[in-house]
Amino acid sequence: SALQLLSSLLFIFLIFCIDRAVRSRFSYTTAYQNVRDPRALVAPPIPPCEDKFFVKTPCYDFLWSGGGSARVPPLVDAIRRNNPGRPIPAEKVLGFTTPDEVDAWLFANPMRCPGALHFQDINATQMSYGIQTNSTPVARRGTYEDPTFKFQIPLQVAAEREMARLILGDPNFSWTVGFKEFAHPATETFSTIAQAGPTFFLAIAMFGFVFQISALVTEKELKLRQAMSIMGLYESAYWLSWLTWEALLTLLSALFTVLFGMMFRFDFFLNNSFGILFILFFLFQLNMLGFAFMISTFVAKAASATTVGFAIFIIGFLTQLVTTFGFPYSNTYEAYYRTIWSFFPPNVFAQALNILGKATATPEDKGISWNQRKTCQSFETDCIITVDDIYIWLISTFFLWFILAIYFDNIIPNVNGVRKSVFYFLTPSYWTGKGGKMREGGLCSCFGSNRPADDASPTDEDVLTEENLVKEQAAGNEVDPGVAVQIRGLRKTYPGSFNMGCCKCRTTKPFHSVK
Repeated sequence: SALQLLSSLLFIFLIFCIDRAVRSRFSYTTAYQNVRDPRALVAPPIPPCEDKFFVKTPCYDFLWSGGGSARVPPLVDAIRRNNPGRPIPAEKVLGFTTPDEVDAWLFANPMRCPGALHFQDINATQMSYGIQTNSTPVARRGTYEDPTFKFQIPLQVAAEREMARLILGDPNFSWTVGFKEFAHPATETFSTIAQAGPTFFLAIAMFGFVFQISALVTEKELKLRQAMSIMGLYESAYWLSWLTWEALLTLLSALFTVLFGMMFRFDFFLNNSFGILFILFFLFQLNMLGFAFMISTFVAKAASATTVGFAIFIIGFLTQLVTTFGFPYSNTYEAYYRTIWSFFPPNVFAQALNILGKATATPEDKGISWNQRKTCQSFETDCIITVDDIYIWLISTFFLWFILAIYFDNIIPNVNGVRKSVFYFLTPSYWTGKGGKMREGGLCSCFGSNRPADDASPTDEDVLTEENLVKEQAAGNEVDPGVAVQIRGLRKTYPGSFNMGCCKCRTTKPFHSVK
């Protein structure tokens, strides 16, 4: 029980680790953030050539050509010395006379330099330049390198700064350039709970699922349930006792899941309504409980419970994965696809997490309140199912699994091979508790002598001798010292019944089970 209740802590911690890894992975971009006041990138320095993706060493930070002008080498030296935060060593820069020489070197030495500057000295007050970089964006381990912002702009800022100082003759001339992106909402959304949550929350529910199947099958396998039935346990009491206890554990597990999620400060748990989340987790785990009741009727060995649970988990994982990609809760698919798909509890649960996850994709999103559970959200382009509809599905399918569990439990043979008729629930004896050996005949036969008289005396000689001996001892008030317990007149008789129908009647005679 403790493992079932506290398993949510472990899995939410794993989701927390995944969330932090994803945030670190997307830290280089603001596409997943609402940017209202962008920060300026001021005077970006020329990065070392080793920072470029897929570079060969030894490498150069930049190349240059000056056309043989005497003013260009001091200009390049100033660019090296005044690089913000990191003066560039002289051996990391390579100079040439013409751009053609630079091209020839780059062709002969690929992947050894990220960019080049080409200066042209026109006169004392005029100087032009050109920038040469490889503009192809490359990716490494899922991270893209933008050569424009990483190499071209730093070279441009450094060249113009030092050219202005050279032409003005003021080496301390202030030249500060800042770059800002446009303010924008999140152009892409990602919710760790919506993407990874269905699998981990299904794993939480699978603890109770496997334990429940194992407990029910163990009772059947060891004939414990048969012993309780012999002692007078009603079938309704058996199922309701299991349901009450497991529902209590499910209630606490759902509560702990939401509280642990709030403890780890997930926007999913903080911004969405507490009531919506608690009822969702409770109904899903309760639904899996009813599903476990039904599945247990088909399992004969307790050792198979873990295998069955693992198989259900794998199937649930795959169907949830398909659900997160939009199937079948979209206008693209027919309604009967959604109906069939929604019978499996993990599928509608994954769709609910998807809706709630999108509602809290960014920290500024307000989530879904209790009053909004019946309405479509603004971010949903095609609204097919709401949170309230998912509640209805989970409740209705729970009762379906529970009823099927009771039905299959009666018609599937138990450990002794005993089972009831497929239509047992249609017989009056199932609901009234009255039964016996039924006989059926015509209407007149009900008034004839078709109910034989009960045989009041035993027919076996040894039984008759024993009975007479006991009666004589009782009449003479004798006590046999060799007898510790003597039972006299013990009887159990099931009464007969009489039912009249159209042109037929059904009768049962009294049945003596003990006499």
